[in-house]
Amino acid sequence: MKLLTSTWFEVQDYLKSSDGIIVPTGSVEQHGPIGLIGTDALCVEEIAGEVGRNINALIAPTLTYAPAEFNMEFPGTISISSELFQELCGQVLSSLARQGFRHIYLLNGHGANLEPLRNLKNSITDVEIRVRSWWDFKSVNELRDKYFGDWEGMHATPSEISITRVNHREIQSSLAKMPPKKLSKKYIIDHSGDKHGNAKEHRKNFPDGRVGSHSALAKEEFGIELMNQAVSQIEKDYTNFLKI
Repeated sequence: MKLLTSTWFEVQDYLKSSDGIIVPTGSVEQHGPIGLIGTDALCVEEIAGEVGRNINALIAPTLTYAPAEFNMEFPGTISISSELFQELCGQVLSSLARQGFRHIYLLNGHGANLEPLRNLKNSITDVEIRVRSWWDFKSVNELRDKYFGDWEGMHATPSEISITRVNHREIQSSLAKMPPKKLSKKYIIDHSGDKHGNAKEHRKNFPDGRVGSHSALAKEEFGIELMNQAVSQIEKDYTNFLKI
């Protein structure tokens, strides 16, 4: 059940049986030679949509504009500050809380969103907030490791591009066929949460936009499997969250 395609009467009736809502969060940023600019938003939007259909959960519009400063040297990227993103999300969640939503599940698809989203848990009272990224679950990560191993990397990953291929176009590029520079485990730890620094330096270090991710390994069939597993785990996690 999507908030955008519901009437207020339908939402009012929904609140009689559930005070939960799923709010997807993504980004608008480059994803290498073959990744769609909306990859992060598309992944969570489609996963959340399946969850909503399966368990009759209400799905809010995706919060798409997000912090992505490190990618601003790549055309098509749109970035807002972490502070503005947190303020925007805070006002959205406060609106939902005023109307009776008491369990707000933030389904995330972009690493730089995590810190601002977690900060919200301390600023909005009388509401339960849970932050989950679609890749947080053990069974999802087992699939990522099975199909891509170390080539999953950090950005323009084959797993997220596989998911977008389920419902969107496949792009071919000779650039993507060559493996990118492999990242060390230390680099991945040090730069988790999209802490990639200066935009000019980032483009210089990763000129085609991939950060250790061999995007060409993406396949639609992998995307179907990853989506199904993510949907299954999120349904369980969300259902348990509503019991708090």
